[in-house]
Amino acid sequence: MTETVVGTPAPQPVTTASGKLRGNTPARARNSGGRLRALDGLRLLAALMVALYHYGGRGGDITEAWGSSAKTQFPTMHAWFAYGCLGVQIFFVISGFVICMSGWGRPLRSFFASRVSRLMPSYWVAVVLVTAVFALPVVAYDAVSPSDALVNLTLLQQPLGADRVLGVCWTLWVEVRFYALFALCIVLPGASRRRVVLFCVVWTMAAAIADAADQPLLDLVLMPEYAPFFIGGIGIYLLYRDRRDVTAWGIVAVSWLTGQHYAVGELWHRPGPGHFSYRSAYVIIAIVTFGFVAVLAVALGWLRRADWRWLTVAGTLTYPFYLVHEHLGWVVVETFHRHLGLPSYATLAATLACMLFLAWLFNRFVERRATPLLRDALSREVADKGR
Repeated sequence: MTETVVGTPAPQPVTTASGKLRGNTPARARNSGGRLRALDGLRLLAALMVALYHYGGRGGDITEAWGSSAKTQFPTMHAWFAYGCLGVQIFFVISGFVICMSGWGRPLRSFFASRVSRLMPSYWVAVVLVTAVFALPVVAYDAVSPSDALVNLTLLQQPLGADRVLGVCWTLWVEVRFYALFALCIVLPGASRRRVVLFCVVWTMAAAIADAADQPLLDLVLMPEYAPFFIGGIGIYLLYRDRRDVTAWGIVAVSWLTGQHYAVGELWHRPGPGHFSYRSAYVIIAIVTFGFVAVLAVALGWLRRADWRWLTVAGTLTYPFYLVHEHLGWVVVETFHRHLGLPSYATLAATLACMLFLAWLFNRFVERRATPLLRDALSREVADKGR
């Protein structure tokens, strides 16, 4: 769900032209070296929401892993787990905030290098790992074809119509399109408050027009159902810079209003036997509101006391956890529950723990080594070509 939803880098403190921290920068940003640790905790919370949805809030392949419907395994909680998919919308709000922060004042080549180096190493390893595990004879789930597996390494499998190795990679495709829009409209010409405000206003209007026009190409580029969440995060970043910015408050308010509309339209349905679980429109609105308010609380310094070091660790685990938890989680759930006889809730807890440990391995042996190497290589290559 990128810095994507989930792989956002450490935010940097806001500085003036003289290089000093702005006076309205929240105290916890100064105390923790510029990293908003509460935002790291929120990212992990959103990832866990999505994991609970995949393990206990939906039907499909997880039914085979449990040996029966997740509704049978969690007769009380499955209805609440079904709301976990809204963690993706929360990710998108966080992404809008962090990408605006990390792209402000950065040249295009640096922005490109940082995005590629942050997303791709763990993604490549996750694609290879899941493909290899699903190819094992003892695993009941079918692997994608070799051709489709190779296409997945490009992150272009969705527009090319290939089968996906990672179920969650659709959110990465959404994130990549957001990065492209932001790079072309903000990073390339140079970030300024005026340009960012214009970008938010024009994208909001264009997305609404695209929705009304019902043209696939416009929908593909402008993403009307997800745009409000990215735009809302950008507006919140403007408030991080200046909480008295009335226009930014307006951007956040309009984004919340339109965002909850799309979330309810996509996820709400009338009660009926044809649905896995009924979702209330009021709860959907409440969760979307929570996402906006939580990121806003971080930006305005309301959560400055949440400056614990373990939140930084939580933030580093979020992206790899998000990548591997769904498909590999099916294998782990089946092993613990059906083969070892572990009860449902114990299996759920053990699976989450295993996926978090695997995420730690990704961070320790993939991200810490490959990310700086790839970033430096891309930065040097672009700089050399520029000279």
